[in-house]
Amino acid sequence: MNIDFSKNRDGLVPAVIQDATTKNVLMLGYMNQEAFTKTEESKLVTFFSRTKNRLWTKGEESGNVLHLVSMKLDCDNDTLLIQVNPNGPTCHKGTDTCWEEENKQNYGFFSTLESVITERVANKDTQKSYVASLFEKGINKIAQKVGEEAVETVIEAMDNNDELFLYESADLLFHYLMLLQAKGFTLKDIEAELKGRHK
Repeated sequence: MNIDFSKNRDGLVPAVIQDATTKNVLMLGYMNQEAFTKTEESKLVTFFSRTKNRLWTKGEESGNVLHLVSMKLDCDNDTLLIQVNPNGPTCHKGTDTCWEEENKQNYGFFSTLESVITERVANKDTQKSYVASLFEKGINKIAQKVGEEAVETVIEAMDNNDELFLYESADLLFHYLMLLQAKGFTLKDIEAELKGRHK
């Protein structure tokens, strides 16, 4: 890896730290050649601390180290993207990230839907919704709806109307997310099961 440490007078390059699993950005640090070499050798992310004016292995006091997974260099050879497995919170203030965000798996809009379902079930007394009413009818009704939507999706799959197929597929997935929650699971649990089979 041909890192250009000479672009900055202080000989430091930015290192963006990303969780290898969730892909969330955890923090930004700076490395010189010595910090980069130590990180490669120890497999624990080490920076050059500008305030302490010395090498600093993340977590050397707290124990919240960053286990190295991979390092990539950007197109200008002067910024690193470092993927890690964090051991505890990354920020010195005790939060998962230096932006005070929770470092959890995000499935894009599907995660938003999971949150909406959770919120509507929790507020069923103050907010009447389709989701809340279905949960009030119990898991058997939710499971029945998944079955109905699955049949409708299969029927549309055998037809030539792609618009209806996508419509029914969306209904199926939405009701399946409700069934997962009714059983106490999330997409993360399904991901773990599929990853286990992939091995």
